[in-house]
Amino acid sequence: MNYIKNQEWRYATKKFNPDKKVSENNLNLIKRTVQLSVSSYGLQLYKILIIEDINIRKQLQPASWNQSQITDASHLIVFCNYTKGIPQAIDKHIELTAKTRGVDIEKLDGYRDFMKMKIAKKSQNDQFNWTKNQTYIALTNLLAVCASLKIDACPMEGFEAEQYNEILGLTEKGLNASILATIGYRSNEDETQYLEKVRKPLELLFEHI
Repeated sequence: MNYIKNQEWRYATKKFNPDKKVSENNLNLIKRTVQLSVSSYGLQLYKILIIEDINIRKQLQPASWNQSQITDASHLIVFCNYTKGIPQAIDKHIELTAKTRGVDIEKLDGYRDFMKMKIAKKSQNDQFNWTKNQTYIALTNLLAVCASLKIDACPMEGFEAEQYNEILGLTEKGLNASILATIGYRSNEDETQYLEKVRKPLELLFEHI
């Protein structure tokens, strides 16, 4: 029931209090929760940038439709999906798996080859969309843990990815800005917090077969 209450409490915060910051302890809890997110094959084909530098955020704000959350929130989180280097990422994942579980890496060769074979069958566009979709799963965990900590958050698709990629130098790193989230604490002036949450009724959203 606490989980439901937390979800009822949260909303996409439109105006943050720039004077209130997320503590290092809470930020570490958020990072650990996102780290534990599920991902396809467990590969986590994304990187997550946590941007505190106000000067960088001011550069990014025009590419974010000039939304105030970018500069007023405590932290700007940029989820970046891989655009290249997937075979190498699989090799690193296999190495980490062998080390973590204490098994001979040769025993994982079959699984390594299976992953590479299945992913190679995808077109470049399908691979891009596949890795991008993984970031939304991680984002969901971020929103959930923030709600449990009573930290406000706003997921944001309203930005120009190409400009983010250029400003942050992502393209040459094989990354793409996929989805954003700002975290911090709501301003008393944010009228959105007082609005009723609008969701489809259960009987329209779910169908039992």
